[in-house]
Amino acid sequence: MTALILVDLQHDFMPGGALGVPDGNQVVPVANQVQPLFGLVVATRDWHPPDHGSFAAQHPGRKPGDVIELGGQPQILWPVHCVQNTPGAALVAALDTRRIDRIFYKGTDPTIDSYSAFFDNGHRRSTGLGEYLQQQGVTDVYLAGLATDYCVKYSALDARRFGFRTFVILDGCRGVNLRANDSAAAIEEMRSAGVEITPSADLA
Repeated sequence: MTALILVDLQHDFMPGGALGVPDGNQVVPVANQVQPLFGLVVATRDWHPPDHGSFAAQHPGRKPGDVIELGGQPQILWPVHCVQNTPGAALVAALDTRRIDRIFYKGTDPTIDSYSAFFDNGHRRSTGLGEYLQQQGVTDVYLAGLATDYCVKYSALDARRFGFRTFVILDGCRGVNLRANDSAAAIEEMRSAGVEITPSADLA
């Protein structure tokens, strides 16, 4: 079976949101268009407690973009975003959710961040996604969502670690690009790990 993973299509990651990804809204129509092509569709949500350690606001004197250590991992500090049970953490209204079989929550532990849909950044705790996909007989996974250079990248790399044949839908993703070439570098890193990069037009 082939599965589609929709990564963090939440209000706070849309333009104008707390951590808006440039042109992030443009991936939603692509996500809606490709969903019927898959036997299984799942989604992820960043789901942070209000005191999450990745928030710059939790570290006096620090600002978004600074790098600290959190949970034994290098951690970029971010604006407060996707706080549990807030409007910013909700899936965007434009997303067709009727085909989504299950939603997986990540970033729930205040002591470590979780970019990947599969694990926290230290690979200490699973979200259950990998095990769920295996139980469903999934062999191939396709990813779309936000952001190319963070949550999509780390999710794709972990999908490969699980042994899934892994594809990233290029026009179904956008990057944060703290540095201008971050998304391009992420795509090359994914390719080097065996991830296939494909436009949505090739899925039909």
